Amino acid sequence: MGKRSVAGAVLALMGAVAPVQAAEDAGVARLAACQDSWMDWQKTAPEKLDALAAHFRASYTAHGNTPYYLPKTPTTIAGLKLVQLYPISVGMGVGLSVLVDAPLDKAKATFEAILGKKVGKCEASDGMHACEIELAPQRDFTVMTVDTQPKQTLVGCYYFYEK
Repeated sequence: MGKRSVAGAVLALMGAVAPVQAAEDAGVARLAACQDSWMDWQKTAPEKLDALAAHFRASYTAHGNTPYYLPKTPTTIAGLKLVQLYPISVGMGVGLSVLVDAPLDKAKATFEAILGKKVGKCEASDGMHACEIELAPQRDFTVMTVDTQPKQTLVGCYYFYEK
């Protein structure tokens, strides 16, 4: 076997065992950081809303009867591993949030850099830690984690219809 054949075989084997790179979902990151708004798109850009729905169907799958979706392939947002996607409602608001594989401090710092603002209003209660910043009337960016899962953080943009 010649040198080229050996090198080709080695490269083929390396490709077969190389770790799968996570794809960055910049669109979901922009929605989670309140940089884009599907709420606004309902009124001003329905074609963007249709494209978002198609993207969700292509990239995420429902997880049984749970309120979240799972990425079909390894996915990151803002460089953080996306674990679950929660599109639509939470308590007294609607929005989009994602569970990322990062502790609260890291997720908070990552999104503060994206927002160009400190997420300063932080509270701890009932086994949870949460920080938020109001970016517009009735539009908040939130990061939160529960004490039982401190290495994962929920980040998202919420549009509150009652505060």
